[in-house]
Amino acid sequence: MGIVVENVSKQFGSFQAVDQVSLEVKTGSLVALLGPSGSGKSTLLRLIAGLETPDSGKILLTGRDATYQSVQDRNIGFVFQHYALFKHLTVRKNIAFSLEIRKTPKSKITNRVEELLDLVQLRGLGDRYPSQLSGGQRQRVALARALAVEPQVLLLDEPFGALDAKVRKDLRAWLRRLHDEVHVTTVFVTHDQEEAMEVSDEIVVMNKGRVEQMGSPAEIYDHPASAFVMSFIGPVNVLPSSSRIFQDNGFDSAHPEVFLRPQDVLIETSPNGVTAAARVSRLIHLGWEVQAELTLDDGQVVTAHLTRERFNELNLEPEQRVYVKPKEAKSFPIYYSI
Repeated sequence: MGIVVENVSKQFGSFQAVDQVSLEVKTGSLVALLGPSGSGKSTLLRLIAGLETPDSGKILLTGRDATYQSVQDRNIGFVFQHYALFKHLTVRKNIAFSLEIRKTPKSKITNRVEELLDLVQLRGLGDRYPSQLSGGQRQRVALARALAVEPQVLLLDEPFGALDAKVRKDLRAWLRRLHDEVHVTTVFVTHDQEEAMEVSDEIVVMNKGRVEQMGSPAEIYDHPASAFVMSFIGPVNVLPSSSRIFQDNGFDSAHPEVFLRPQDVLIETSPNGVTAAARVSRLIHLGWEVQAELTLDDGQVVTAHLTRERFNELNLEPEQRVYVKPKEAKSFPIYYSI
């Protein structure tokens, strides 16, 4: 097993940052710690790295107890959100820095740096300084530097948070390809649900210092373990169970709130006995799909996502009268607000 966290807790003053967290990260996997601000994901990453010491619990790295090991003894590569590159050193020197500290032979350093420049697709830029690179290129230098010492574990703290949307999307696809080449056990922190779904093998959803659920992106999305997970992973309508949309559909909930994904809202242009009447209050064209905001007769507002093909079939227009029903919905005992 690559990383094992056993009942780890960490408190700062009166704030419980991490509360009895246990999880396992398989060797060679790429796992996302996902949650809102204050959920404990960055603190947990720092505990794994050795930058913080747990108040209780154990952390094992590649089968060895590392709970009280120093950062230097953990053989971990760490990548920060804001690169943390040395401005006065070239790209080559930045990548070589940790190897030079370890007094690695110069010939080995040279070979390793050139190998990493190829790996992160920066061949020909080794003599530039960080100020001469784009944000995406700087983050690739930071990753190359972290990989230079061949770490057993790679930790990334919101590595793409400082980049614009287009660069961020390109880099996360690149990170996934890079991981498939190097197979280093990797944990990265993000608050971006799409990023976690696209890049990771497994997602750890955190809330208020605890793990709400851990599983594959498909498991987390299709089978959320709690109201919080369903609310946080992907868009959702939260409606009272008494809403007209659930009447006559056989959906009976013992809980006051029901969760309905926008793609699970089915729209028809004529009633069929199991639909609820609604008015199209707004249409938002998103390129690959259309988002329809619908107002039910009981005043509840429901968001629906339609493919372009389905939108064209229905020929929807603002203020049009339509009829809706849920394809699938879920309810939970307790709803934790984000």
